[in-house]
Amino acid sequence: MLGQQTAQPATPEAAVLERVPNPHPGQRYCVRFTAPEFTSLCPMTGQPDFAHLVIDYVPRDWLVESKSLKLYLTAFRNHGAFHEACTVGIARRLVEELDPEWLRIGGYWYPRGGIPIDVFYATGEPPAGVWVPPQDVPGYRGRG
Repeated sequence: MLGQQTAQPATPEAAVLERVPNPHPGQRYCVRFTAPEFTSLCPMTGQPDFAHLVIDYVPRDWLVESKSLKLYLTAFRNHGAFHEACTVGIARRLVEELDPEWLRIGGYWYPRGGIPIDVFYATGEPPAGVWVPPQDVPGYRGRG
């Protein structure tokens, strides 16, 4: 997809996640993607939901190609799913495609009905010796 016009996938399931070889195999390091404008639809009302996603992973043999990740994440715009289904589903899809040594995702969802929902998933403890910075997304405080 890189370097060419690519149509927006109709659904997350239809989206292709491309991977590229890790240029530093055997070297442990953390990769972070931040998607501060993630959107999906409430499966009950069809109203939009908004989240700030932070994805950290320690690759083995593969990296996710960033344009394909962007297209995958934007495929959720017209997809109805609860916050938990979106957040954990994204993590599981990345684990399936990349087989990383470790992955975590923080889904910091903006409030609907006055209640923010934050969803966190990790494949385990981060590997020893890898610097994994905190996600540093503050809890929702509203106007106060």
